[in-house]
Amino acid sequence: MRKQGIQELVGRAMVDPDFLDSLVRAPEPTLVEYELDDTERAAVLQAVTRLRATPSTQRAGAFRSTLVRRLAT
Repeated sequence: MRKQGIQELVGRAMVDPDFLDSLVRAPEPTLVEYELDDTERAAVLQAVTRLRATPSTQRAGAFRSTLVRRLAT
């Protein structure tokens, strides 16, 4: 079974609030199905840390914005 990459993870987080909630609550087990390099994994974990202080209605947009900024540099 092929593991999914960062694009799939961000896309799923944008449309699946339950997935995003799981990612915020327990990132490591949630990331198991995704094939991420060290930079991507660090960016996701940093974004998740920031999301904990973000209202749930704003999390998807904040997650996407944080990752785009972090991975674009």
